[in-house]
Amino acid sequence: MIIPLPDTTTRDISKKLVEAQEHYTLTTGRVLTLIVSAYQGDDINVILDSIRDASHEHPARVLVVISEDPAAETSLDAELRVGGEAGASEIVIMRLHGELAHQAEAVVTPLLLPDTPIVAWWPTRYPDSPAEAPIGGLAQRRITDIAHSEGPTPQMLQQLSDGYQPGDSDMSWAMITLWRGIVASALDRLPHEPVGSVTISGPQSHPAVDLAAGWLADRLGVAVRRAADDPSLHHHFPISKLIFHRDSGDISLTVVDHGSVELAVPNSPTSLVALSVRSQAEVLAEELRHLDTDQIFANALRALPRVSYV
Repeated sequence: MIIPLPDTTTRDISKKLVEAQEHYTLTTGRVLTLIVSAYQGDDINVILDSIRDASHEHPARVLVVISEDPAAETSLDAELRVGGEAGASEIVIMRLHGELAHQAEAVVTPLLLPDTPIVAWWPTRYPDSPAEAPIGGLAQRRITDIAHSEGPTPQMLQQLSDGYQPGDSDMSWAMITLWRGIVASALDRLPHEPVGSVTISGPQSHPAVDLAAGWLADRLGVAVRRAADDPSLHHHFPISKLIFHRDSGDISLTVVDHGSVELAVPNSPTSLVALSVRSQAEVLAEELRHLDTDQIFANALRALPRVSYV
């Protein structure tokens, strides 16, 4: 059910939320509050689809704040979604006009669930230092998505590293979780031999490749070369190829199609390993699964200066 609340107040929104819990929602159990910071021009429907799908694993109160024209007359337009329109969550979409466009934290604060974790997500544009932003200051977990932001990837990653605080994360990092598991498994195969260096390839503009390179530099302590693919090539997965250079022969992991990668190990038959591209909803669900500090992500960010670009 969709309940429009034009030109409203947070008090009226709170009353409608209580009514919705009594009459429309299947459960009142919410495990967290998710604040989504969006902007005029963002594809809100795509964002809402991801939230709804992720909510089946993480029932939440979702507060979507959309900063509209700051020069317009100050007002708050809201929309409450419950039931099938919101999955297992309750979603409040709030469009902030005029001076409210710069006061999102004041609008969401009265609507936060008590005694539950708070997560902030910036699906497009994000602040230089998420933890120091007004919305980020309310949250224990802060999720950016620099792959959907505008700007050169190296500079954005450096900005993310400079502003990092415990609790920060990025969607590009969760995107490669399954791939990192395959990489760890490949290195467990015999013969066990030190890795001399690493070459990793992928689109120049995708931060997941850079974060993977930083992770390898941190975990292996060897030289990591980050190569850019021909931009005309189509990639099913951001990281198209990984090579571990060793004295006895290279181990390589190469994406071959939308659902598998080819693993080549010296003196062993080449094998195919399943690797599906995860949807935004799946990545968001994983991010909401871990609300503590991700130290491995922090180490990967700090190791980026040790990665060489070729």
